[in-house]
Formats: sequence, structure tokens, C-alpha cells
Amino acid sequence: MPFPYKSVVLGLSWSIYGFEQYLAYRQHIRLANPSLGVPALLKEEISEEEHTKSKAYGRDKSTFEFASNLFGQLVTTATLVLDWMPLYWAVSATFLEACGLTGEREILQSIAFVVISSAVSSILDVPFSLYKQFVIEERYGFNKMSIGLYVSDKLKTFVLTSVIAAPVVAGILQIIKWGGDNFFFYVWLFMLTFQITMILLFPTVIAPLFNKFTPLEEGKLKSMIGDLAARVQFPLTKVFVIDGSKRSSHSNAYFTGLFKDKRIVLFDTLLQQMTNQEICAVLAHELGHWSSSHIFRTLLLSQIQLFSIFYTFSHFVKSQPMYRAFGFQTEPVMIGLVLFTYLYQPMDSIFSFLMHYVSRVHEFQADAYAKKLGYGEDLKSGLIKLNKKNLGNLIPDSWYSAYHYSHPPLVERLGAIGKTE
Repeated sequence: MPFPYKSVVLGLSWSIYGFEQYLAYRQHIRLANPSLGVPALLKEEISEEEHTKSKAYGRDKSTFEFASNLFGQLVTTATLVLDWMPLYWAVSATFLEACGLTGEREILQSIAFVVISSAVSSILDVPFSLYKQFVIEERYGFNKMSIGLYVSDKLKTFVLTSVIAAPVVAGILQIIKWGGDNFFFYVWLFMLTFQITMILLFPTVIAPLFNKFTPLEEGKLKSMIGDLAARVQFPLTKVFVIDGSKRSSHSNAYFTGLFKDKRIVLFDTLLQQMTNQEICAVLAHELGHWSSSHIFRTLLLSQIQLFSIFYTFSHFVKSQPMYRAFGFQTEPVMIGLVLFTYLYQPMDSIFSFLMHYVSRVHEFQADAYAKKLGYGEDLKSGLIKLNKKNLGNLIPDSWYSAYHYSHPPLVERLGAIGKTE
């Protein structure tokens, strides 16, 4: 009797979905509890009215996610049960034939399959993303996006994703064909090279397609940032302000670049919400990530996961029963990789949980670095302002935050910063 791949995949998928929805339910119930007021540590900084509004925002997002996640799970189930993937594969072949492309064409058909699948997924997501942006975000004053900009972003994202996916898919399939039984090592090297390339291209090629980057004007803030960078020997080359306000009133700051070309990017909304000293405190936190090589460590961990994926896939790529279970009469490598990702879901969820844990540890370390530089109080006030302006959740469920949060809850961060060294 062949291994019941489809039943196993469906069982895993619904088990993970059920567990994650249980965590979401815990979070939702906690947000709906009227007895959970402002934490004692923040009573002088955040009013009960602001806290009530943040809980309402959290509940609205939670309710929306219940609906969108259920829809996504039903689509996944239908895709597997009704054998929609063989249909997409057949449509890809028909498209190539219409274009006059015949003969050996697995790579081209795989690219067409990825683009068609992505298009279907994007179309199905439109009603949900529209509701989230123009109803929920609008209701709480965050949405600044027009319908025209929304459509433009969607089209740019789809075209850009397709253009990037094509050579990646072609490269992976060609390497698997060439690499023999040890293809997993060469595919991993290829993906590592691709990821580093994208890190280099993102700030100068990709991000400017969506936002305008303006050099920070000369003045006190720029001088303070320059002094901070020089103090810790951060190889700062440029400081930009991004027009994040054309989409949302949410705010952020980050640095990009590898090696000696480092750029700091500030959202224009951040400049409106914080003092210069608080902005420097937030940047000191970001420099803490750089000083502790957190980006390198995260990249290293992601490579361990990526290598394990391709190594394990090498044991499934030629499994005829797997392909037959999902309605395929041939064994296209791209299809095998897609099917394998369903089997790999439990490991992916475990690794995601571990990565979130590591990320929270890194955030505490970066906060400690900013405090060591003398920005402890400014960082605390800056984080409180960010939380207030973004209607952050002050009372997250401990299980939900442990599983989903890449940043520690605000109260935990403030408590850690406030501890004496």
C-alpha cells in the first residue's frame, strides 16, 4: 500500500492551522477582557482611553485574521483535495503551446506554473487586503494610501516577484539536473548567493520602486546621527528619509547594506513623532544589532534551515508515490519541491518559533547596547511613543507572543531597560 501522502499533508496542515487558531483565540479573548487595564509600569504614560482603543484595534485585526486564515486554509485544502495543482500545471503547458514553445520545456513550464499560481493567490488575496487597508487601518487613522497607489503597489509587486522568480526557478532546476545526488549542496550555495545579492540590491534598486528616498537635510539631527555613528565606528555612508506617510502613519527606522556601505533609513512619520534624542536612541538600538552581528547570526540560522530543506528534499524528489498522490502522472522537480514544502510544514513551524525566540533575545541585547551608550531613558520614552502611535498591544497573551512575536512585548522591554546593571 503506498504511503498516504495526501492524507498526511492534510492532517499536518489542519493540525498546524488548529494550533495557531487556538493561540489566536487566546489573544483575542485577552484583548476582549475589560478587567485588563494599562499595566502598572505604563499608567503614567498611557491613558485608559488609549489602551481601550489599542485593544479594539487588536480585536479588529484578530477578527479579520480569523476570517482570512480560514479562507486561506480552505483554499489550501481545496487545492490539495481537488487536485488544482495538476490543473495549473496543465494550464502552464497550454500557455507555452500558445506561445509556440514546444519540445523539452520543464524549466519554462515550471516558471509559468509559479507565475500562474502567484497570480491566482494574489487575486484571491485582494478582497482581504482591501478590507484590511481601507476599512481596519482607515478606521484607526493609519491608512494614507489611495486606491491608485494600492493598485500600483500590487502590480509592481507581482511583476517584480515574477521577474525575480524566473531566474531563481530556472537556476534551481538546472542545478538539480546537473548536480546529481548531491544537488542539495549546490542549490543551497545558489540560494545563499541569491539572498546576499538581494540584500545588496534592495536598498538601491528595489525599495526606490515603492518609496522616495530623500537625503536627511543638514541640521542638528543629522549631526547627532553622524556623531553617534562615529562614536561606535559604524561605517555610515548615507542617511535617508523615506516617505512612509504616503501609505500609513505607522513609523519605523532601519539600516541596510553590507560591508562598508551602511545606510540609515528613517520614516518621515518617525521624525514627526519623536524628539531628536529619541530618534538617536532608536538608532542606537539598531546599531546594537550591527555591533552584535545579529544580521549575520540570523542569516547563518536561515542557511541552516535552507540547507536542511534541500537536503531532506533530495530524498523525496524522485518519489513517484508522492507525485501520484497529488494527481501528477510525471515527476516535475518544481512540483516535487512545492509538494515537499507541505510535508515540511511542522519543521518550518518549529524553526519559525525558534527564530522568533532568537530575534527577541537580539532585541533585548540591542536595547542593552543603547542603554550602555547612555540612551536608556530616551529609548524607553521612544518605545512608549512608538507603541502609542501604532496602537501596540500592551497585554499580549504569553503563548501567542512566544510563538508569533519577533520583538518582546513593550512591558518586558521597558522592564529590562530599567534594570540596574
